[in-house]
Amino acid sequence: MGFILLSAGCAIGIGNVWRFPYVAGMNGGGIFVLFYLFFLVIMGIPVMTMEFAVGRASRKSIIKSFEKLEKPGQKWHLHGYLGMAGNYLLMMFYTIVAGWMLYYFYQMLTGKFQGKDTGQVEEMFQDMLSSPQVLSVTMVIIVAAGIFICSIGLQKGVERITKVMMSLLLVIIIILAAHSLTLKGGMEGLKFYLLPDFERIKDVGIWQTITSAMNQAFFTLSLGIGSMGIFGSYIDKKRSLLGESVNIAFLDTFVALVSGLIIFPTCFAFQISPAQGPGLIFITLPNIFNGMSGGQIWGTLFFVFMTFAAFSTILAVFENIISCGMDLFHWSRKKSCLVNLILIIVLSMPCVLGYNLWSAFQPMGDRSTILDLEDFLVSNVILPFGSLCYLLFCVTRFGWGFEKYQEEVNTGEGLKLPQWIRVYVTYILPVLLLFLILQGLFQH
Repeated sequence: MGFILLSAGCAIGIGNVWRFPYVAGMNGGGIFVLFYLFFLVIMGIPVMTMEFAVGRASRKSIIKSFEKLEKPGQKWHLHGYLGMAGNYLLMMFYTIVAGWMLYYFYQMLTGKFQGKDTGQVEEMFQDMLSSPQVLSVTMVIIVAAGIFICSIGLQKGVERITKVMMSLLLVIIIILAAHSLTLKGGMEGLKFYLLPDFERIKDVGIWQTITSAMNQAFFTLSLGIGSMGIFGSYIDKKRSLLGESVNIAFLDTFVALVSGLIIFPTCFAFQISPAQGPGLIFITLPNIFNGMSGGQIWGTLFFVFMTFAAFSTILAVFENIISCGMDLFHWSRKKSCLVNLILIIVLSMPCVLGYNLWSAFQPMGDRSTILDLEDFLVSNVILPFGSLCYLLFCVTRFGWGFEKYQEEVNTGEGLKLPQWIRVYVTYILPVLLLFLILQGLFQH
């Protein structure tokens, strides 16, 4: 249970909550959701079993896991360094966004939004971004808390805290969804979200709907940088890895789908467009909570949930980073924690300053920030490329090989990987991943 909640915690992040409903809304509602589930099964779950298998067979973190399993003279472990760069790069902006959630939770709790009109709420968001002090302090709190929990150890720290956090997250999300569905006009939002809308699909194009669903299904699971592999390296051989991967994908999808049940009915009840991305969370929803009876309580609950969703991913990636320091340099857990505490705080500063003192630097065109660049590199380059490396390593004779991979996945009770899947994972899945990489690069 701890393993499933840890891995699901890594997969469940802010993307489930603001990206999934927003992309579903733009791409035809119910049809997008069906495509999403289809790609989750044919792309996300197979790659997840590969990352878990490499972790469990090697009992090591990302760089050393390839070193241990590759044949003499092979260079697969070089991908491990790219994976580690991906972990650091992800934390260079994710810690900042988690800090925003924490700050909004504090502001909701203390009633700072009460009595504010729409313009003032928007101003509060801009004030937060333009203050290096607020962004630095919240980021340092998040990093220090994450590193402290990791320093206690995997079972006593990371697993214990994640279990509590994920259980609370699931309870809070169900309460919020049930409340949203009782709002006047909320049912309209539900129809918009779950009923297939062919007109909207015509507007965006069926091809766009399919590629968006493929993207979302793949990126929602945080695959390719070893953050799942590290938990694979800690679990025993009692359960088959396919069964465990299905459980994690189910939990991840459950949170994404229920987030839509919170956001769409709420937006429709207050006649607001749900297609706003981040602005929805920080500008629109505080306004909605203001106009709701008991809004301060619902708002506080919502931002607790968002903080937990972000923090569960941070704990998982920190564990990967810290284990790598222990594996590579033979540091103790405490030393690896201390080095990485300083390193991650320093590396996160460009993203903090990108919103204020360095805002003139717009790396990806007009009004873009350092966060956009870091996010692009992780989401569009490192995650899909890393996943392709795991795939080729597991299915080709130039790597670990399909037989060894299949044997590792099928060890233990639970769902088994059938022999016929070999053709699919060797010849079709690499093409799908390559398509995803090229599409991600050329879209920008």
